Amino acid sequence: MNIVIPGSVGVDGQPPTLGVTGGGQLARMFVHAAQSMGFRTLVLDPDPGSPAGRVSHVHLVSPYDDSQALAEMGSLCAAVTTEFENVPAATLRALARHVPVAPGADAVEICQYRWAEKRHFTAAAVTCAPHVFIETDEDLRSVNPSLLPGILKTARMGYDGKGQAAVTAPEHLAAAWAQVHRAPCVLEKRLPLHRELSVIVARGADDQVVHLPVQQNLHRDGILAITQVPAPDIPADLAALAVQQAGQLARSMNYVGVLCVEFFLLSDGSLVANEMAPRPHNSGHYSIDACDVSQFDLQVRAMAGLPLVAPRLHSRAVMVNLLGDLWFRGSASAPVAPDWPAVLALPGAHLHLYGKAEARPGRKMGHLTITAARAAEAREIALQACAILGLPGY
Repeated sequence: MNIVIPGSVGVDGQPPTLGVTGGGQLARMFVHAAQSMGFRTLVLDPDPGSPAGRVSHVHLVSPYDDSQALAEMGSLCAAVTTEFENVPAATLRALARHVPVAPGADAVEICQYRWAEKRHFTAAAVTCAPHVFIETDEDLRSVNPSLLPGILKTARMGYDGKGQAAVTAPEHLAAAWAQVHRAPCVLEKRLPLHRELSVIVARGADDQVVHLPVQQNLHRDGILAITQVPAPDIPADLAALAVQQAGQLARSMNYVGVLCVEFFLLSDGSLVANEMAPRPHNSGHYSIDACDVSQFDLQVRAMAGLPLVAPRLHSRAVMVNLLGDLWFRGSASAPVAPDWPAVLALPGAHLHLYGKAEARPGRKMGHLTITAARAAEAREIALQACAILGLPGY
């Protein structure tokens, strides 16, 4: 991969352009990071009002499989990345014929299919939950009862708790499969969960790997609610193991870019991998305010072939996810903005709203990061913010 120099001038007299497929909040924060380093940016997204498209130099409003748009993107960009794993792998392969793409289609495709992801965990010697693949009625009848109670997850397009159904007994399995429209699925055994954590690594084309601090996460209804850094309840040896395994997975896919791996810490003290995301991750948003190099800075550096440096955590942090439910508190039938002035009066409060035109329950509208010199102080102020917003404590 060639190095794309920030602030340089191309043949058209413009700085080099970095492109991203997808125009949501992750792409928006990528665009901000790229622009701060002197790059022009281009977003490909079919939504004319996409959050990233609104702030990018160029917004191609087009489907991801439009060959003309892909050719234009390839001709205008010096390098391309992706915002989320559900951009078709064929799109990334088409772009790669014109321009360097990081991460590559093969790695993204592994993360698009749960069965491919599970097989890759196993091949890379990374432990995951006991599981079985279900595509046919025969697969359903052959399920070992020892896998129950479990969680049935669609093999594709499941995130933030979508495409999932809890199964407590064999007689409930057929109904759960019908609930997800008999789509190809993975059935995972439900394990005794103690804590949730994630690791974000960045790997360059030169095989250099760096990582953010291990993050401790709390989910509610399948959606990330709180991230704490440093992870307060994760033993150092297990944190080191999670970092090692995340780097191992990146290398095993010849991955270039930012990769997040989610893990479960079980009640017996063991660690199992849950899933991967071939992109920056919600749990890493705190790095914008609490680290000297954010996950989006790393994304820019990796795709542009620039040096990767290990991020340093300069502040303790708590990140609170802000969903659209906050705009509909109480009996409000129309959206009402939360009390941001009261939140911003708190020391160390960093508010990030994503520029989405409409608030809806369950929709990610922004995040709030609280930074402080001490973890206890960050937690105390975060709890004050939660109280102001009407969110439960943690």
